[in-house]
Amino acid sequence: MTSISSINPTSGKVFSELELHSEEKVNHALKKATEAFEHWKDTDVFERIELLRNVSKILRERKQEYGELISTEMGKVIKQSVAEVLKCADTFDYFADNANKMIEPEYFQTDAASSMVSYEPVGTVLSIKPWNFPFWQVLSAASHILVGGNTMLLKHSSEVPACALELEKLFLDAGFPEGVFQTLLIDGKTASSLISRDEIAAVSFTGGYNAGREVAKEAAWNMKKFVLELGGSDPFIVFEDADVEKAAEVAVPSRFTNTGQTCIAAKRFIIAESVAERFAEQFAELTEKLKIGDPMDPDTDIGPLVSRQRVNDIQNQVKDAISKDAKPIISGGKIEGEGFFYSPTVLLDVNKDMKVMREETFGPIAPIITFKTEEEAIDIANDSEFGLGASIWSRDREKATELADKLETGMVGVNAFFRPEACMPFGGVKKSGMGRELSRIGFHEFMNVKSVKVY
Repeated sequence: MTSISSINPTSGKVFSELELHSEEKVNHALKKATEAFEHWKDTDVFERIELLRNVSKILRERKQEYGELISTEMGKVIKQSVAEVLKCADTFDYFADNANKMIEPEYFQTDAASSMVSYEPVGTVLSIKPWNFPFWQVLSAASHILVGGNTMLLKHSSEVPACALELEKLFLDAGFPEGVFQTLLIDGKTASSLISRDEIAAVSFTGGYNAGREVAKEAAWNMKKFVLELGGSDPFIVFEDADVEKAAEVAVPSRFTNTGQTCIAAKRFIIAESVAERFAEQFAELTEKLKIGDPMDPDTDIGPLVSRQRVNDIQNQVKDAISKDAKPIISGGKIEGEGFFYSPTVLLDVNKDMKVMREETFGPIAPIITFKTEEEAIDIANDSEFGLGASIWSRDREKATELADKLETGMVGVNAFFRPEACMPFGGVKKSGMGRELSRIGFHEFMNVKSVKVY
């Protein structure tokens, strides 16, 4: 493969075709990043902060332009694409406001005259990111990786090469020195081969489990730091004392935002038997009101899936469930015609042996399973290889908080859908990955934590 073809999922036609970077160009980029790091790491943190503010300003000014690019290249509905761009701006504002405190040395009382912990950038971070949030996935990591004094090389998904190139331009337009942030148009095999290179200090990866495991192997073998976010199959648990109508209202965007192509989306609806019928009726009624169509139409709620393969994957998961006696209360399915459209599907009488419960469902399907006791609900929720996020619904906040502690996840929302925020660490456990992005904790993932004692 010598080029990348970007397909517009709304039409199924080629949007752009770009040449992959040559070995010579990749080597030049690595050298450039290394040289840039030598200056960038010593740049005053307040200068770096001002450049973050420039990025935020440009994101807000170009929100419509960037939103349209996202919608064209991967099919997200325009109102969500624009919101993604603005969320990136908010994240850069957060780290602009807080990075100087995060990077300050900490002092401790010991037997020495002076004891401190300092935070120093590690070097060039190779960032391998997916297509589903083409700006957010990159910029949420870049915000704290760069302000800490590291440089960054982006290997973006082959589904969104135009977004990848625009992101490099964004940083240059904001005044970042050349080499601090660069995009590489390379395939996965080439990206993996870069991990062992001396120029690469660490890896930030978001994507599927199998690819993430290979990244982790390569990074560990070469003693490189890595952070992995590998997707999820998040439980949405509704107890009998919950506000069922509110839970159903929130459940719809929790499942169908970005046409269900979201790692932290609600994917397994675990509902108390006594309120399951009421929840399912309300959920189905609201789901049927979602408008499917052109993602550029501001009234559209459901756009296309990113690729034909994604449609096939969803179809296979639904067929498996129905073959094992799941009952569709909204049948949904593939929409014939141009593009990769799939109408939302809601399934009842789901059991734990179905693919919709065992695998990550990256599309607009919603399986509903019931439980009788709190213990059963937690057992169903934890019976997954994944452990990214979760949502618990109960009017008894104290009980819900206690049950949240029993969930094997990295994040939990009580009476709400957990939405990533710059001030909160983002990441999971089990096959959902390791390490964290965002917040003070994410900032320190790619810093050398150095203890110094002076006697």
